[in-house]
Amino acid sequence: MASEIHMSGPECLIENTNGRLLVNPKALKILSAIQQPVVVVAIVGLYRTGKSYLMNKLAGKNKGFSLGSTVQSHTKGIWMWCLPHPKKPEHTLVLLDTEGLGDVEKGDNQNDSWIFALAILLSSTFVYNSMGTINQQAMDQLHYVTELTDRIRAKASPEVDGVEDSADFVSFFPDFVWTLRDFSLDLEADGQSITADEYLESSLKLKKGTSQKDKNFNLPRLCIRKFFPKKKCFIFDRPTNRKKLGQLEKLCDDELDSEFVQQAAVFCSYIFRNSKTKTLSGGIKVNGPRLETLVQTYVSAINSGDLPCMENAVLALAEIENAAAVKKAIAHYDQQMGQKLQLPTETLQELLDLHRTIEKEAIEVFMRRSLKDIDHLFQKELAAQLDKKRDDFCNKNLKASSDHCSALLKDIFSPLEEGVKEGIYSKPGGYRLFIEKIQELKKKYLQEPRKGIQAEEILQEYLKSKESVSGAILQTDQTLSEQEKLIEVERVKAESAQAAAKMLEEMQIKNQQMMEQKEKSYQEHVKQLTNKMERDRAQLLEEQEKTLSLKLQEQARLLQEGFQEENRRLHNEIQNLQKKMNKPRQQCCLS
Repeated sequence: MASEIHMSGPECLIENTNGRLLVNPKALKILSAIQQPVVVVAIVGLYRTGKSYLMNKLAGKNKGFSLGSTVQSHTKGIWMWCLPHPKKPEHTLVLLDTEGLGDVEKGDNQNDSWIFALAILLSSTFVYNSMGTINQQAMDQLHYVTELTDRIRAKASPEVDGVEDSADFVSFFPDFVWTLRDFSLDLEADGQSITADEYLESSLKLKKGTSQKDKNFNLPRLCIRKFFPKKKCFIFDRPTNRKKLGQLEKLCDDELDSEFVQQAAVFCSYIFRNSKTKTLSGGIKVNGPRLETLVQTYVSAINSGDLPCMENAVLALAEIENAAAVKKAIAHYDQQMGQKLQLPTETLQELLDLHRTIEKEAIEVFMRRSLKDIDHLFQKELAAQLDKKRDDFCNKNLKASSDHCSALLKDIFSPLEEGVKEGIYSKPGGYRLFIEKIQELKKKYLQEPRKGIQAEEILQEYLKSKESVSGAILQTDQTLSEQEKLIEVERVKAESAQAAAKMLEEMQIKNQQMMEQKEKSYQEHVKQLTNKMERDRAQLLEEQEKTLSLKLQEQARLLQEGFQEENRRLHNEIQNLQKKMNKPRQQCCLS
């Protein structure tokens, strides 16, 4: 299958060169060939924390993303590895490994913030990798999450106050996975065993208070809770002793700590089974070319000094997709008309019926591929092109019919032409023979099939061209009296007028058919547009309900924590009060 990609190793997607982000054309070419939906997993974390090892495990390899074995950060920019998804047929797994955050050699955190933001924007699952436990230091190192609203815009034009609701971000932010490496604590709370997820939720609890210290404590936690309603945590033991850490690429699983091997397998299984297809606002499933457009749009915005904007990225994507949708629809129309249309058609309606059937299919092709067609500009372009195609086929049908009928008349009436040349009608009684021959050949012509819509008009043109010959033969025929000749002239005029009236009636019918076809085309566009808008509206409502549900769940969780905190406070106050009340009783008993 053309869209399946088998990369033997990673390729740099976004280079970080001298503080400037550059997109690698070779990587874009790889993406452009992937027609399957993509599941994008990005990993971010401090340098030298083992991010690349986890990504290699997801790729099913020991080697691939550079691990390095010193304190230097090996991965620069963002590297990409595209592989067939191991659990989702007809999907491509795109792994993004990012350069380590906080690399002392860079001395500039600006690019770290952009790398972090790009990983969020491009992924459907975002993995944050850190060492040890989730303590305040770990939260402080995750300060990038507090800067997201300064780095990313959901809408091109925010609300009146210029502030975007966190729900705008939730609608397109990825799922959040926190991986804790070299974790050495027992997962316990109040003497009870807890899961890694419960440990994460506990670590994200907010402090009650309004001091600056409380605000600093709460800010990263609040951002994680608001932006990432779906969260997951994994803990990992140290894989091996310190001296062997630099040789992880060469070590087999049986040479590593068995707990670590099991933990890595559970992590990979979760990612494979739970990571979703990358989806944009409006339910737009992302494939390789769409991901390519997103990469270019976001990096271009950053390099030009703007903030990457989700809405703008979707609009840029829509421009490309809708232009391609028009092209695809027209290609379908051309192919089907080429296969099914045989010119000339017997009637105009035959052509128009076929056009209408294939036009409907072409509009369906466009509707399936189009997205965010603002003011229906691309649909109008499609309608204009289809109208032109119809008119072109009508003109071709006219010409094909005219050419065929002219050739047919030339062949059928050739005996008449020869007879005129030989003078066989220039004798007494010749006019009657001439008229009989014309009627005989005319009948033969009318019996010929598939002459097309010009059959009558071309015949009348031919007969009119013979009026002078007919008149000359009539006037020289001595067997006819002058009165008979006058009557014959009037008969010919009446026949000619009758034929002209018939052609005028046919022309009016054809015009009426064309008007009806244009109205049907318009109604078909409206019908399919209405259906698509209803589907899009239902998709939007579903997204909004999902976002609202996630937001309400988070608010409920915050309220519950507040109630629990208040209950604990009241419980402590009651216990203290009981102690105070019991103290005088004890003294009374002693006395």
